[in-house]
Amino acid sequence: MTDTNPTAACDLIRYENSDAVAHIELNRPQESNAIDQPTAQALEMAIDRAAADEAVRAILVTGAGKRFCAGGDLRSMLAADDHALYLEGLAETLDRALRKLARLEKPVVAAVQGAVAGAGIALILSCDLVIADPSTKFVLAYSGVGLTPDCGTSYLLPRAIGQQRALAMALTNRAVTADEALAWGLIAEVATDGSPTKRAFDLAKSLAAGPHLALGQTRRLIRGGWESTRAEVGAEEARTIARAIATPGAQNLVEKFVAR
Repeated sequence: MTDTNPTAACDLIRYENSDAVAHIELNRPQESNAIDQPTAQALEMAIDRAAADEAVRAILVTGAGKRFCAGGDLRSMLAADDHALYLEGLAETLDRALRKLARLEKPVVAAVQGAVAGAGIALILSCDLVIADPSTKFVLAYSGVGLTPDCGTSYLLPRAIGQQRALAMALTNRAVTADEALAWGLIAEVATDGSPTKRAFDLAKSLAAGPHLALGQTRRLIRGGWESTRAEVGAEEARTIARAIATPGAQNLVEKFVAR
């Protein structure tokens, strides 16, 4: 891949751009990609960069090493002088980054492996299409260390898999398999035929080559619908589809469809 950022926050987050896909990778494999404050800040910077780059039409999110993300870095919390103050600041920084990721008007694909835990669940819920290795386990993990959900997990998870399943994960600390996560709607696909990263990158490239305005606005409409009334969603859909049909790309595709 090309266009690597050599100064991306001490390589805590790798950022590369290829085929109109911005690849954002958590890069603390020795720590199972647990997120401390510098990593959260670097992630936010990478998301801002992808948002600002008009050449980027899709985003790929991955985690280096054997595990996608172990959630927040508990060691960094214990090393802080004020545990509560540090953890609150970390949660606020990471939540801000994930809300930016969720608001991008560009499709986001994630590839996961090993373990997705804690705030790692919030990260994948801020992506659109999640491709998992068959051996991946998904666990909230908060109750196991006497903590509570953060980064929007208690808002996002029940909307993705239902309240009963979300409560079962949160209260019993149950690990969910990749097949269960697929059946529940937590992920989009289990990569049974090869690398989840390759499959996710191929999918991101396909999205990047598609009608980017329509895909980005579709993402915005679906994600924004949770916070709007039915009437507001319908009105916003009408405004958005009117803007879409006025673009040369949409007109060309519509004309091709009608001419078939």
